[in-house]
Amino acid sequence: MNPIFTTVSLLICSNIFMTFAWYAHLKDLGDKPWFVAALISWGIALFEYMFQVPANRIGINVLSLGQLKVLQEVITLSIFVPFSILYMKEPLKLDFLWAGLCLVGAAYFMFRSKFS
Repeated sequence: MNPIFTTVSLLICSNIFMTFAWYAHLKDLGDKPWFVAALISWGIALFEYMFQVPANRIGINVLSLGQLKVLQEVITLSIFVPFSILYMKEPLKLDFLWAGLCLVGAAYFMFRSKFS
């Protein structure tokens, strides 16, 4: 299988778990003590790391560290925006578009040597 496709797929899975580990407790566990939320988040984060570590180990063989990091950030925003709108019921803001455009620019500069 293509290592870039594998890396992207694993990072998408990783980010879904990461986003829930970091933010879902704000909606679902707001009435619980912080340490309960922390323990549950750590349990979710374990699955995040089970995808993230292999993704980075595979990705580093075909991408530079900077490319891997920018790819991670693009995926993070791509997961976070729908999560915040659909799950957390946050309003859609134009700021999401501006942040996304900044990441498109970052991705362009990190990956432009691959396209030359």
